[in-house]
Amino acid sequence: MHRRQFGRMAAAGALGGATLPAAQRRAPYGGLGRPPMKWKVKHSMQIYDLSDATLQLAKQLGMEYVNIWSGPPKYPEIVARVESAGLKVAKIGNGGIHNHAALVLNLPGRDEKIEEFKQNLRALAAVGLKTQLYAHMANGIWSTASEPGRGGAVSRVFDAGKPATSGGSSHNRAFDRPYTEKELWDNWEYFCKRIKPVAEETGVHIGVHPDDPPGLTLGNVPRPIFSSFEGYRRAIEIADSPNIGMGLCVGCWLEGGPAMGRNVLETIEYFGSRKKLFVVHFRNVHAPLPYFRETYLNEGYMDMYKVMKALARVNFEGVLIGDHFPRMAAPGPAAQIYTIGYLQALIERANEEVFG
Repeated sequence: MHRRQFGRMAAAGALGGATLPAAQRRAPYGGLGRPPMKWKVKHSMQIYDLSDATLQLAKQLGMEYVNIWSGPPKYPEIVARVESAGLKVAKIGNGGIHNHAALVLNLPGRDEKIEEFKQNLRALAAVGLKTQLYAHMANGIWSTASEPGRGGAVSRVFDAGKPATSGGSSHNRAFDRPYTEKELWDNWEYFCKRIKPVAEETGVHIGVHPDDPPGLTLGNVPRPIFSSFEGYRRAIEIADSPNIGMGLCVGCWLEGGPAMGRNVLETIEYFGSRKKLFVVHFRNVHAPLPYFRETYLNEGYMDMYKVMKALARVNFEGVLIGDHFPRMAAPGPAAQIYTIGYLQALIERANEEVFG
């Protein structure tokens, strides 16, 4: 085709487009429409403020849901602000009850913290939120010194052969005596039996996050419960509630590797098919313990499309969140933006392959 002929055709196409109604010209996919997603996963973006710029970025990225950390007095304000921007809140985290040693180790103030947890469930339900992610670690996430990953991206590392520290919470520390596994199990039973009635009354589903890193004794505290398939199975049986289940961090499961008892795909199949999977943190690592480095989704040892496809097969309709992003050289949330684009492609591909 000569360039002159091509130019005439292009001009005709442009003029034809101009005759379309303005609303149709602006509509996605040229107004031709697209089949709705059959898989109703709540893909959520982590946000750290409620500024116009942050909420606009979420919209520009095609997000429907966001999640944030705060406290109950601000829940109505947060939901109203997010909804005014045309978005929805998937979940709100509460650092005051997350990874709290009093709950895990039966320290002074445990019953007061349990009451605070109950009030948090009621506050979530009051603003229409039905998901709570909760980590039951006495001293939080432990790491060794960061190391460069792909292209020099700053990445979290844990090396069992080096001194490690915990971070991310004022409750993270080493304790002055060793705790036994029996104490940990007894304390879990005490805790979950008391929050169970309120979780069921409010309809809030509590997804318990895996230990990070899993399976080790850190700061004199063992991690026998949320560090393996069997630990989760037993813990959920003890809770005996449709509202207490798993908040699966894929990265933590990959950190544990074979020591988890079943791989991440088998774990999704088991708990997801039983409707015990409420939240998923979607991330990858380069290898399992004793040494791992967090990576971008397409850089680690797991094929993350297999994970997404497993979630689609159990029709997971909970909250799906990218997490622990290696820090890029670009300013702002560049690594999260990269992850969101990758996640959206995986979601659409799994939706098409699994549901047709």
